[in-house]
Amino acid sequence: MLQALSLGLGFSLGLQWVLWAAAAFFQTEKFYDLAGSGTFILLSHLTLHWGGARYLRPKIQTGLITVWGLRLGTFLFMRILRDGQDRRFNGVRENPGTFFIYWTMQGIWIFVTLLPSLILNLEKHDKPLGLRDYFGWSLWIVGFLTQAIADHQKLIFKSDPDNAGKFIHSGLWAYSRHPNYLGEILQWSGLFISASSILSGFQYVSIISPLFVWFLLNYVSGIPILEKQAMKRWGSNVAFQNYIKETPVLWPFIHTQ
Repeated sequence: MLQALSLGLGFSLGLQWVLWAAAAFFQTEKFYDLAGSGTFILLSHLTLHWGGARYLRPKIQTGLITVWGLRLGTFLFMRILRDGQDRRFNGVRENPGTFFIYWTMQGIWIFVTLLPSLILNLEKHDKPLGLRDYFGWSLWIVGFLTQAIADHQKLIFKSDPDNAGKFIHSGLWAYSRHPNYLGEILQWSGLFISASSILSGFQYVSIISPLFVWFLLNYVSGIPILEKQAMKRWGSNVAFQNYIKETPVLWPFIHTQ
C-alpha cells in the first residue's frame, strides 16, 4: 500500500507540475482550481482501479468525491471566467518560481486531503456497511448541501446590481461568515469517518485529512485572507461591524472571537 500511496503522491504532483508549465507559459490561473478538482477525481478513480474496485464502500466514497469535484470545479471555473482573475494570484502568475510553489502545494493538498479515501480504495479487506459509514456519508451530504447552497446564494447576491459594493449577510451567511468553508470541512470529515470503518494501525494517520482542511481554511489560505479583505473594504461600515459581532466566523452559534 505504501508503494501505491507513493505513486499516488507522484501522480498528484506530476500532474500539477505539467499544468504549471502551461499556466506559467500563458501567465494564467484560470484553470488552477479546475485542475485541482480534476486531480481529486482522477486520483480517486485511479486508486480505486489499483485496489480492484471490489467493494461497495470505496465505490460510494469515490462517487461522492466525484460529485464534489465536478460541482466545485465547475463552479470555480465559471466564476474565474466571469471575474477574469483570482486576486490570490496577483503578483504570482507573472513569477514562474512562486507560481510553481502554488501548484506544488496544490498537489500536496490533494494527496493529504484524499488520504483516508486513497487508503480505503487500496485496502484489500472489507467490512459490512455500518452506522459509521452512514453517519459519515450523511455528514458529507450536509456539508455538500451547505457549500452548494452558500455558493449559490452568494452568486445570486453578487449578480444583483443593487448589491454592488455590499456584503452578503443573508441565507446561510446569516449564521456563518464562511458557510462554504464550513461545508468543505464537514464533507472531508464525513469521508474520513466512513473510511475509518476499515482503518487499522498506521492508517489512522489519515485523520490528518479533515484536520489539515480545517487548519488550512481557518488559519492559512481561506478565512484569514477573506476576513482581512472584508475589514479593509467594510471595516468602517457600522452594519458590517454588527455583522461581525453577531455572526460566528465559521461554526453557527459558536463565537470564537
